[in-house]
Amino acid sequence: MVCLGNICRSPLAEGLLRQKVDTKKVIVDSAGLDNYHVGEAPCKTSQDIACEHGLDISGLRARAFKDVDFEQFDYIYIMDDYNWELIKSRARNEEDLQKVDFILNEIFPGENMSVPDSYGKGKNAAKLIFNMLDQATTAIAKKLMS
Repeated sequence: MVCLGNICRSPLAEGLLRQKVDTKKVIVDSAGLDNYHVGEAPCKTSQDIACEHGLDISGLRARAFKDVDFEQFDYIYIMDDYNWELIKSRARNEEDLQKVDFILNEIFPGENMSVPDSYGKGKNAAKLIFNMLDQATTAIAKKLMS
């Protein structure tokens, strides 16, 4: 799960997917394409909306995406067009790019829809993003566990 700072959307997606898969069989992680939040907990609005749904993401810490992530993960889900441009510039080859997809393509195949950045946009935005990511991670979990 990859977004820009790894404090709003991607940790929420990570927490949701961890809740839906057997983490002994599936490695779930998140990262940011910039490193200015490394070591920080998810933002308060993401933590609050997760908590309202019985999900605790407070222990997650932001980390920067590394090129080795292309080797360590079979799927790399991005949140928006800007993430796509940044990760595309870091891909070493076509094989790396084949692993990358917009997370919402799991529920809207081929549409390359973005998950809006909820940072600083309040509770209503966080609710919208939670619902989008909940649906997408449910589809991902079904795919991974089948």
